[in-house]
Amino acid sequence: MKPATRPSAIRRVNVGGGSIQPARAFTNSQLRPRLPRVSEQNVSLEGRIGMSGLRKSSPFPGSSTQARALATAAEGTVSLRTRKPHFDKILIANRGEIACRVIRTAKKLGIKTVAVYSDVDADSMHVKMADEAYCIGPAPSAESYLRIEKIIDVCRRSGAQAVHPGYGFLSENAKFAERLSEEGIVFIGPPASAIVSMGSKSESKNIMIAAGVPCVPGYHGNNQDPDFLLEEAKRIGFPVLIKATHGGGGKGMRAVDSPSAFSDALASAKRESAKSFGDDTVLIERYITRPRHVEVQVFADTQGGVVSLWERDCSVQRRNQKIIEEAPAPGLSPELRADLSAKAVAAARAVNYVGAGTVEFIFDNDTQEFYFMEMNTRLQVEHPVTEMITGLDLVEWQLEVAAGNPLPLSQSAIPLHGHAFEARIYAENPRNNFLPDSGRLLYLSTPQPTCAFAPAVVPALREEEAALYPTLSTFTSTSTSLTGEGAPAVRIEQGFGSGAQIGVFYDPMIAKLVVHGRDRTEALRVLRKALEEYKVVGVSTNVEFLRILASHGAFIDGEVETGFIPKHFEELFPNVGEPEPEVLAQAALFAALRTQLRGNGMSASPWVSLTSRRFGGDTAGRIITLQNEGENAEPITVHVVPQPGGVFDVTVQTASSQTEFRGMSARLVSLTELASTVNGQSSNTTIVAQPPPPNVPPSSSPNTMERLHIFHNGRKSTLVLPSPKWLLSLGGDVLNAAKGALRAPMPSLVVEVRVGVGERVEEGQAVVVLESMKTETVLRAGVAGVVRAVGCKKGEMVEEGRELVDIEEDAEGK
Repeated sequence: MKPATRPSAIRRVNVGGGSIQPARAFTNSQLRPRLPRVSEQNVSLEGRIGMSGLRKSSPFPGSSTQARALATAAEGTVSLRTRKPHFDKILIANRGEIACRVIRTAKKLGIKTVAVYSDVDADSMHVKMADEAYCIGPAPSAESYLRIEKIIDVCRRSGAQAVHPGYGFLSENAKFAERLSEEGIVFIGPPASAIVSMGSKSESKNIMIAAGVPCVPGYHGNNQDPDFLLEEAKRIGFPVLIKATHGGGGKGMRAVDSPSAFSDALASAKRESAKSFGDDTVLIERYITRPRHVEVQVFADTQGGVVSLWERDCSVQRRNQKIIEEAPAPGLSPELRADLSAKAVAAARAVNYVGAGTVEFIFDNDTQEFYFMEMNTRLQVEHPVTEMITGLDLVEWQLEVAAGNPLPLSQSAIPLHGHAFEARIYAENPRNNFLPDSGRLLYLSTPQPTCAFAPAVVPALREEEAALYPTLSTFTSTSTSLTGEGAPAVRIEQGFGSGAQIGVFYDPMIAKLVVHGRDRTEALRVLRKALEEYKVVGVSTNVEFLRILASHGAFIDGEVETGFIPKHFEELFPNVGEPEPEVLAQAALFAALRTQLRGNGMSASPWVSLTSRRFGGDTAGRIITLQNEGENAEPITVHVVPQPGGVFDVTVQTASSQTEFRGMSARLVSLTELASTVNGQSSNTTIVAQPPPPNVPPSSSPNTMERLHIFHNGRKSTLVLPSPKWLLSLGGDVLNAAKGALRAPMPSLVVEVRVGVGERVEEGQAVVVLESMKTETVLRAGVAGVVRAVGCKKGEMVEEGRELVDIEEDAEGK
């Protein structure tokens, strides 16, 4: 019986007359490729079919991955007889999640991997995953991950034939690519000439202008005199954007609203650019007030083939860095999608590009026009969303192209299936201007992944071919998928596990949460649920912020722009209210019961087994004092009284209300899980105790107290257990210092100290410049007065809370 035809979620773009035509939906019957019958003539000397690894002993495909390879071969995009083998061993010149990501694909393909690491990364996940690992220097990246000769030396010692640079560090360094070529080592990326041309924002814009691609008005020249650049900014018209010509990731980028703020912003952008990319050259552009960030993933091979793998929207950003990305971009017409893809392909061809690249555009929401912004000559952080909508492994494509093979698929064979989101999980405090955080991951629990790689999208077969290849269906997932056909997918790309240390020397990203659904609505629903299940303790994270963002009405409606966060600031940062009485009761029960759990390994004693009884037979109660994290939070008292049968009477007393729970059952399943029944509702609640930071005297500041992190109904509440008065008297209230004291908001490197003892400062004046995780932070005087003490110096590492400058406030200001 002929199978019924149903609408397909796959969209394809046809190439005709040298241009990319608008994508449209096809039915399954229209997507059936003609597959060749397997014979000895189709089998390469290695005994493989295409990319699938099909052996001579198995003349028929036994998995969807193998069938996809047959479909690829049928397209004529890969010549099986001339296909070059993969490398035997590659080195990954990176760390964290991207190093782990590359290693996973290499293992899948049977390629050995070599990791490099700095002293502080010796126990990192990527080191443990690799077949070999070599230390290349101290923690600062300039002394380790940016040392070209050290990496080349490891290549020689290990026998690595190629280097995958990941993103960041040396990934867009033309000198690195050239040195590898001189040593006969393959750089898994574009040629150095393309890196130079497109890695420079100024030169790339000149190339685009010559090619007829619209660019944002600005100055892209070599004259870097500050006065000249200020005049150019005035000519362009404020607001303007200062942007480093090399690199990316928001580094060396400053938006300036007025001429008076230009000089400081220029100096800061140049300094950050020099540290991040080794070049302080900047360009000046008009700042578009309501832009979207839309980028196109392109791929090119050494035979001249170039394709678009569709676009991504990365508009929602903080500190000029992306935090959530999606593919395809919402609200784009098929005609606009085709136009963007065609121009991106033309950009790649203009510089003889090879490998994975991303052409970024600014889309003006007001005029509906788009402008070329830059090209990133590397694999992007957000590449998984493209993988999820195409069913492809882009790292595998990189390895194929680097080995000298043609692109695995032609443009007309690249699917566009469903919708995908990526949420970046950062160690940062969104309520403190997204400042990065550092520390140990005390507790980490993630949603259950359903796939390790993107499930492949395989078109349906003809009726006669379906009998020959019975394992194929309309949308068949690869063997790495753990879900059923067509089911939503959850994928986690991470480089750190529980117990790992998030340091101050590198980017604060912990992981990437990637989801896929049949459409944007389904994918967004899956994302919200996954964020509710993502639990981190030990460092501040943006997980709760991402959950609120994914639930915001404007985001749900696809009304995105780069100014989304400031525009909707009030809704994205609601006042943190007092937790519900049920949560307070659970926290108090956890605090009371954990003493008994810790005593379970002790010999039986009435002081442990009969903690709720007095010798007179009365039932003993216990009062637990809690408070919110705020500096002036009112104390909350919870009276816990055990009753026969393993239940408790709990009374929660806040400043505004009193709530009683009778016969509340509760028991600790583990040191981090409380099973309880409240008002007839049973639940297992994750509660993690975080001890106070070491070497910090106790005080009335919540930062010096033990914290309880309660994950309840998809949300996280944090309470503190106040220090007893006798302990406060010993420690002193060190954090309630003078009003003029400036303290390090996080562990940081002191970049610049702009004042000295005895100097007069005005309120708002820049006093100290710090750097943490490649991000600069300027500390400004909170009062006008005279500098009484300076507790730091340039180049020094300072811990969180350390007093850096003390300013004696003017008498009239007190």
